[in-house]
Amino acid sequence: MMRKKVWLLVLFYCVGVVSGQDNPAAKWGKTIAEFEDWDRKNSFAADAVLFVGSSSIKLWPTAEDFREFPVINRGFGGSQISEVNYFADRIVLPYKPKVIAFYAGDNDVAKGKGAKRVFEDYQKFVRLVHEKLPKTKIIFIAIKPSGSRWSLWPVMAQANKMIEDFCGKDARLCYFDSATPLLTADGKPDDTLFLKDRLHLNDKGYRAWTRALKPILTQAMANRP
Repeated sequence: MMRKKVWLLVLFYCVGVVSGQDNPAAKWGKTIAEFEDWDRKNSFAADAVLFVGSSSIKLWPTAEDFREFPVINRGFGGSQISEVNYFADRIVLPYKPKVIAFYAGDNDVAKGKGAKRVFEDYQKFVRLVHEKLPKTKIIFIAIKPSGSRWSLWPVMAQANKMIEDFCGKDARLCYFDSATPLLTADGKPDDTLFLKDRLHLNDKGYRAWTRALKPILTQAMANRP
């Protein structure tokens, strides 16, 4: 009897982990519902730039830094590419953006996913978008190097390279090298561009990203493939 009770407790724990941590609907349902509630109460610009992805998008003051463009920000911190894919029909496709600026993959590698899985998940995102919005341009903001996850950088760099090569085969896709603006002369992450957690960018770090991304985004907004 005791063995049966222990087994049941283990089973309930495993079910809770799967439903709470691995189920995007359970993990992010409230956040996504808040986005949708905002959309019901407000209008959003046509042919906008949609910034979507994890905390690097959520914390970026995109409306201020790119005020010359109509901007929508749908970053939700801690998210992985597969979770953005899961909610694409709710927080990506309805806006019919002219350009998507996408950042995710950082958390994926931190959770143990390999470069190939990150690449395949991004390919799926591109397919989801272009099946419904074939003219939308997508900018992949490369996974950034950071002091707190420096040991994972080889995997991140490998994923970036796979995605960069993939983007080079389609005029609707663009790869933004987000790493170079964040590195010192010796090739290590510049801690002066990060918050104390050595993971998230500070204001100076975001200014570096904005300066580098703006000409790419300007060109993407001016032209369709």
